Amino acid sequence: MIGELLFFLVLGIVGLEAVDEVERKVKQPNIVMMVADDLGWADMPWHDSLAIAPTLTGLADSGIILERHYVQPICSPTRSALMTGKYPSRLGLNHMTINAGEPYGLGVDEKTIANHLKDLGYATHLSGKWHLGYCSWGLTPTQRGFDTSFGYYNGHETYFSKIT
Repeated sequence: MIGELLFFLVLGIVGLEAVDEVERKVKQPNIVMMVADDLGWADMPWHDSLAIAPTLTGLADSGIILERHYVQPICSPTRSALMTGKYPSRLGLNHMTINAGEPYGLGVDEKTIANHLKDLGYATHLSGKWHLGYCSWGLTPTQRGFDTSFGYYNGHETYFSKIT
């Protein structure tokens, strides 16, 4: 009798933990972060009705629009701030972009938003331009918290020619 009670008690605790895990996964929202270089304020349909972008409008209607933030005038500093939550000047990346062949990038000791999201159980994927260094594998997106990366490491490259 006590053995059966203990068995059901343990089973109940394991069952509660499993349900808790399922509920936690169900409640996690999907996160889509987009960076668009050279995009103007009136280029988005929620600011100008002449701009037509039904997919972006749908995402915006069902999500959160962060539009009261400032970016740097060039790529690498903006991306480093977004990925780490730190000012580019604290990362040593506030003046220039990281060009092809340069022997540095976003410091490997810096934790990215992808690392934080992975710690919370998210799958992380990067599509597009990385532009935070690639002179060693440790600087590339899949070593910085992203499960997969589809795009290119540097700037001034096209998807069609793959030439920088």
